[in-house]
Amino acid sequence: MLTGKQMYRQTTYQEESYAQVVDEIQPLIKSHWKEIASCKDKIKLNPNFNMYKTMNELGILRIFTVRDFGKLVGYFIVMCQPHLHYSDHVYAMNDIIYIDPEYRGSTIAFKLLRSVEKRLKKDGVSVLMINMKVYAPFDRLLEKLNFENTERVYSKYIGD
Repeated sequence: MLTGKQMYRQTTYQEESYAQVVDEIQPLIKSHWKEIASCKDKIKLNPNFNMYKTMNELGILRIFTVRDFGKLVGYFIVMCQPHLHYSDHVYAMNDIIYIDPEYRGSTIAFKLLRSVEKRLKKDGVSVLMINMKVYAPFDRLLEKLNFENTERVYSKYIGD
């Protein structure tokens, strides 16, 4: 039985174009950056929206959203293209994933990722890769969706 806020949710999951979401997504991107970005004192949020637009026009950028009564409450953005090492396979590499904190702890992220996976598979993608910050993990969610932990990434700020 649904309770509280869940009782009144009307969530939809869809793919949208850059033009459809560019203005509406910006406050969420800012919240996302505040929550999980590293080196915030040295690296300020400054998205290259022209490059996102170009990648969308080239068919590389894919934007999947979740809305509640039409309000944008989450997104999953991937770059899809043939892999440089495995050119007969299209890889989808995630750029960013975010769910508004008010909507976490529900099935929204699970349903968003499941809908993305189905759509990408239908479109011929072979591998979907998702990265996450080690200090903001969602391994359990990915394991429920049968993802495997296959790589590790290290980073170090080397700027001035």
